Amino acid sequence: MSVDATSMRTREPMAVGGDLRRFWNLTLTLAATDFKLRFFGSALGYVWTLMRPLLLFGVLYVVFTEVVRFGGQVKHYPVYLLTAIVLFTFFSETTGRGVTSLVERENLLRKVRFPRLVIPLAVALHSLFNLGLNLIVVFVFVFASGIEPRASWLELVPLVALLVVFTTGVTMLLSALYVRYRDMQPIWEVALQILFYASPVIYVTSTFPDRIEKEAMANPITAVLTQMRHALIDPTAPTAADSIGGAALLLIPLAVVLVAFALGAWVFMREAPRIAEDL
Repeated sequence: MSVDATSMRTREPMAVGGDLRRFWNLTLTLAATDFKLRFFGSALGYVWTLMRPLLLFGVLYVVFTEVVRFGGQVKHYPVYLLTAIVLFTFFSETTGRGVTSLVERENLLRKVRFPRLVIPLAVALHSLFNLGLNLIVVFVFVFASGIEPRASWLELVPLVALLVVFTTGVTMLLSALYVRYRDMQPIWEVALQILFYASPVIYVTSTFPDRIEKEAMANPITAVLTQMRHALIDPTAPTAADSIGGAALLLIPLAVVLVAFALGAWVFMREAPRIAEDL
């Protein structure tokens, strides 16, 4: 390879760059700046971020408990519904904003040479800030409902971590694809609607017909919400292992998480040097 070709490749904007400390500092700075600017000049500030899941919770709770008469047989159903909405909102908010994140930063990408992966990761980190604040409200509901703390609550840490990894992988994939294929945004909006009703947000996995319960558990969101219910809300509820048919089969949703992250990272790394040209 010629010296000119080698020097050109080293000057190409890469996904991560050579300095990991600078990479993570840029990600944190961009996420924190977006978080602060979102509430700049707002009298209510963070309350607006909380209003969306709370309003959705209120509507769904009234509809499914007063109109449809569902949820009476689910122990602490209001707490489960709110927690499921908060976790799914993290996924939908991150991926929904992540789709267009690179295009929205077009001016920055064209003028400044910096690691491209910072942008979708900053979106995910921003949403993680929101998730952390929303979970405080969830625990207020948990304690208000008389649920006593127990050691199984520690399971929330790896469960949230799995959701974050899965969400970040999907976000990387969608953001890279949208640069070339602008149809990705409306397609993903429809996919999110389907995924909302296909995941046990407004219902629990025990309501699935037996013939599809195991297949439904291949969805990582379903597995996380099912285990979350058992660990946080109702220790008598089925675990994710019970619902899928054995602990060994939990490798299926785990594999989906890892494949989604690996595929998202691979596609983004491949597209990173050409992102500015394709914008």
